[in-house]
Amino acid sequence: MDKRMEGFRSLSPPVWRASTVLFDSIDDFTTRKERVFDGYTYGVTGTPTTRALEERIAHLEGARFCVTAPSGQSALCQIALALLGAGDHVLIADSAYGPLRTFAQDYLQRFGVICETYDPTAGAEIAQRLKPNTRLIFMESPGSLTMEMQDIPAIVQAAKAAGVLTVLDNSWASPLGFQGVAAGVDLVVQAASKWFGGHSDLLLGSIATDSRTLYEKLRTAQSVLGQAVSPDDCFLALRGLDTFALRYTHQCASALTLAQRLASHASVDSVLFPPRPGDPGHARWAASFQGGGCVLSFVPKLKSTEEVHRFFDALTVFQIGASWGGVHSLAAYYPPAEQAKRSYCQVTGGIVRLSIGVEPAQALASDIEQALRMAGQPT
Repeated sequence: MDKRMEGFRSLSPPVWRASTVLFDSIDDFTTRKERVFDGYTYGVTGTPTTRALEERIAHLEGARFCVTAPSGQSALCQIALALLGAGDHVLIADSAYGPLRTFAQDYLQRFGVICETYDPTAGAEIAQRLKPNTRLIFMESPGSLTMEMQDIPAIVQAAKAAGVLTVLDNSWASPLGFQGVAAGVDLVVQAASKWFGGHSDLLLGSIATDSRTLYEKLRTAQSVLGQAVSPDDCFLALRGLDTFALRYTHQCASALTLAQRLASHASVDSVLFPPRPGDPGHARWAASFQGGGCVLSFVPKLKSTEEVHRFFDALTVFQIGASWGGVHSLAAYYPPAEQAKRSYCQVTGGIVRLSIGVEPAQALASDIEQALRMAGQPT
């Protein structure tokens, strides 16, 4: 230890920046690859700041191991590249994150991986879709935008019986809302840019697992693919985790309040939010999940593109943006054409997706309601 650090302690974790790791002897250097999983070999696979975050996320997930990635999408791609090869078959929820489906279609299939989507309301019947060469099932529940609920325990049971690995993008619920590893999911992904960071100022992903074998494959892939994570971003995520539970409780409660208000609004066709009683996915959500989420969608009764534009122009508290999980509330729009591209989508109208921040729930509800009024009033 640097003697200048003696007698110094701080509530803030230190930020260790390094590309080069130094070794005490040439023997340590020549055997460094033996320590890639449990030590430090090069900056790509992390510094003590990275390990501090990985350990904290693993603890939250109830997992033995964690590997960070430059983003949530990067984490999903890293899993596929580490575990799939030509001739393998993979199933992806039809409601999963759009870039993951694009990666499968435009990249994995080009490399000889057979990629298929499945009904995002599936449960035990997914066993009928499994083949002798099926290697992975990518789950996301609730689904991006349309919020369909899968029966995760049933899918996990069917996968284990067939020797197929399961991956869950659990960014919406987070470990506070659903413990994927405890439920038997092999690999749990978080877009740590969202809940964990909490302030819309970093890009980060994580992969948690209980399997030492899978952990070693992922750490190797991180090194070979150069999936380095900034220690400064790890510091921001560690700081964000200090307020995570408080933000989660407030934002989830506000999201439920807004969902209930919108469900009875004359200008809203439907609300997509499984924690709300009456939602088609509520029973499945209540059976396995708790807490809620801060992202909800609704289908407004907006008759034209002009009305959609007037709605968004009228917002004063919500800002327009595609991400979520931060302290500022965001709104985004996905036209009917987006839903029409999917194979198993029951939603035919345009979708407004809301990310609920820490603003007062009443202010958020009032903002949406006045914007809906303005949308119907031509200028």
